[in-house]
Amino acid sequence: MVPIQNSFGDELLIAAVVPCFRTRRHISDVLRDLTDQVDRIYLVDDACPEQTGIFVTKTTTDPKVTILFHEKNSGVGGAICTGYKRAIADGADIIVKVDGDGQMDASRIPNLLEPILLGEADYSKGNRFYGIIGLKGMPWPRLLGNSLLSLLSKFSSGYWNILDPTNGFTAIHADAIHQLAIDDLDTRFFFESDLLYHLNRIRAVVVDIPIPARYLGESSSLQIRKVSIDFPIKHAVNLFKRIYYSYFIRNLNIASLELFA
Repeated sequence: MVPIQNSFGDELLIAAVVPCFRTRRHISDVLRDLTDQVDRIYLVDDACPEQTGIFVTKTTTDPKVTILFHEKNSGVGGAICTGYKRAIADGADIIVKVDGDGQMDASRIPNLLEPILLGEADYSKGNRFYGIIGLKGMPWPRLLGNSLLSLLSKFSSGYWNILDPTNGFTAIHADAIHQLAIDDLDTRFFFESDLLYHLNRIRAVVVDIPIPARYLGESSSLQIRKVSIDFPIKHAVNLFKRIYYSYFIRNLNIASLELFA
């Protein structure tokens, strides 16, 4: 891997966090593709019933890979936070999050890193909705659901130019993580949307990176019925918290009084 530098010429440590739950089938390919793109890889076995972490321990000799284990399942958000904390402790400058199911193309990581390396963003995320061609592989229920969630996320996060909030192919600067109340983040599937809300609170710059969808026939453990009830409620809570914090705590003005009226 060629050393990565920021716009000032400083060499940076790039890490990847890979939360794992029922990902044994694809994890070897995921790690193989990642090793050429990052300096360190933190695989978080979230009490995986397939024992993905143990499998990787026995099958990989890549010195870049560190395996972390959860005794109890904490959810994808909890697994990501565990990886973030370890990567930060080891001195990572930018942390990429990649799922262990093989649906994220590691060759696209430079696209995620570019705006952060240039100092133009604190957090970058994939956007599967940018091009029509890239949507051909997305099942229509996911397409419809993500469109509705994108609308709700705009209200709750305040990032009106961001689409595809549930996209988990992301990169974040370590400085942004330091400013976040990371233990307050949602530990389940709402993690990515909740992270956007918290990033808005610290005034982080967030950008979308066009990345086509890639599905390999894997079934998602996300339950549509549960999400259709749970997500709107959580978005509503974040919306009211954002309005209260932004317009009544941080910046009380005429607009605040108009909102109150």
